[in-house]
Order: sequence, then structure tokens, then C-alpha cells
Amino acid sequence: MKKGGSIPDEFAHSILSAQRASMMLGVELIEFEEGSASLALKMRDELQQQHQFIHGGILAYLADCALSFAAGSVLGDCITVEFKINYLRPAKGEGRLLARGKVLGHGRTTATVRAEIFVEREDGARELCAAAQGTLQRV
Repeated sequence: MKKGGSIPDEFAHSILSAQRASMMLGVELIEFEEGSASLALKMRDELQQQHQFIHGGILAYLADCALSFAAGSVLGDCITVEFKINYLRPAKGEGRLLARGKVLGHGRTTATVRAEIFVEREDGARELCAAAQGTLQRV
């Protein structure tokens, strides 16, 4: 993992480890640098809805995490004010979900961030399944 600007990796890891839902789901922070962050979650049966796709709520949760960690890399501790998600195709099969957040712009107290959620296969192939954009505010 790369170190992010003036916000240290330890900050990001302490935030993730304090999120009980993230720990329960098994979310992993794989990149944290100034202006961006990436998180991963292994796809498994208990995250599926009735059509054997990963539930949209799980994708939204992961998008929110990517948005907030990317924003946190420039703002410090922050919360989501709003976000919108588009589901582009079902997330299904084997592999993991990869959520990548990138800051589009920020000031001292707010940031606008875009996130993309991919299904990443064992061979490294990626398929975009959702995209989100949101506004986050420093706490």
C-alpha cells in the first residue's frame, strides 16, 4: 500500500478497523494515497440476493467506503453527505469486488468523489459493475 500525502496509512487502517460492518464483511484496504483509495471484498454466497448476484446494498456499501476513504485522504476524518450509484451489470461469479475511489475536487471541508466497483476475477480480468459519485464533509 502506498502512503497518502499528509494523511498517514495508520489513520486509514484505524478508521477501517473501527468499522464493525467492514470487519464483519471482510473488507480490505488495498490502496490509500492522496486523492484515491481502493478496497476489496471477496465475493461469497452470503452476499448474494435471490438471483445469485451480489446484493445491490453490498455494492452501495462498498461504493460508500471507497468514496469516504478517497475523500479522507485529503480531508481527514469525514462523512458522506450524499451519493448516487448506478448499477451497470450484475456482480456475479467467482473473485472479489474491487472498489476504487478518486477525488474529483475538494476544498477545506468538502470533497466530490467518484467510485467504480469492479468484479475482479482470479486471472486479474476486471468487469465494471457499478459507478457512484458523492459529496463528503470533514467531521
